[in-house]
Amino acid sequence: MTPLLKRISETQRKQMAFCHSRLSVRLQMPFVTTLTFSSGDRHRLEDIVTEIKESAEQKGVELKGPHPKQPQELRVPQSKSLGPSGGRFESWTHTVYTRTIEIVGYEEFARNVTQRTFPNAIHVEAGVEQRTQVGSGS
Repeated sequence: MTPLLKRISETQRKQMAFCHSRLSVRLQMPFVTTLTFSSGDRHRLEDIVTEIKESAEQKGVELKGPHPKQPQELRVPQSKSLGPSGGRFESWTHTVYTRTIEIVGYEEFARNVTQRTFPNAIHVEAGVEQRTQVGSGS
């Protein structure tokens, strides 16, 4: 035992060990990047998401998804004229498809994906949160 540790009481050693364990737990809290892709072009959306998933697999990145959401059917009424007495055309409909991917850790991979240039038909949203490990007590 070093001279410094000889002067530290047993209680102080336990407190130091507790603080060290809390610090190591905090250092192990991964960042989770959630990417949400949406598009009216389902095939292009699937191609983009598959490409990201394959790239993650090649690099050993922990990736969850893609998780599909229920397609959203949008309807827009169309007036035949600007006046109140004009009739209506058939409503215009548009289906929006959505896929969600979670990247656990691997901040550099997540950053590279979000900095990519995607086709105009693909809308991308990104969110980042730091999650605690199960049983960390935080």
